[in-house]
Amino acid sequence: MENISLLAQLVIAASIILVWVFRYDNIVLEFKQYGLSDLVRNMVGASKISLATILAIGVWYDVPVAAAALSMAFLMVCAQAFHVKVKNPLKKYVPSALLLLLSLFIAAFEYGLI
Repeated sequence: MENISLLAQLVIAASIILVWVFRYDNIVLEFKQYGLSDLVRNMVGASKISLATILAIGVWYDVPVAAAALSMAFLMVCAQAFHVKVKNPLKKYVPSALLLLLSLFIAAFEYGLI
C-alpha cells in the first residue's frame, strides 16, 4: 500500500506541474471562464505547485504529506465546484476528480486509515 501511495504522490505532482507549467494557456482560459481574477489564478497556481512539490519531496523525505494531500484535495473540490458552476461537460470533471481521489487516498494512508 505504501508503494501505491508514493506512486499517487508522484502522479499528482507530475500532473500539476504539467498542467500549471506546460499547459498554462489552458489554465488562463479556464479561469476566465470561471470569472476569477488573475490574482486568484496565480494564488491557486502557486498553491498547487507548492503542494505538488511537497508531495514529490515526500517520496524521499519526511515532510507533511498528509497536510499537503488534504490541501490538494480541497483545491480539487473547489475545481469540481467551478466545473459545476459553468456547466462544463463531464470530461472536464475527470482530471480534478481523479486527483481528488488520489489526494484523499494519500491522506487516508498517511493517517493510517488504510
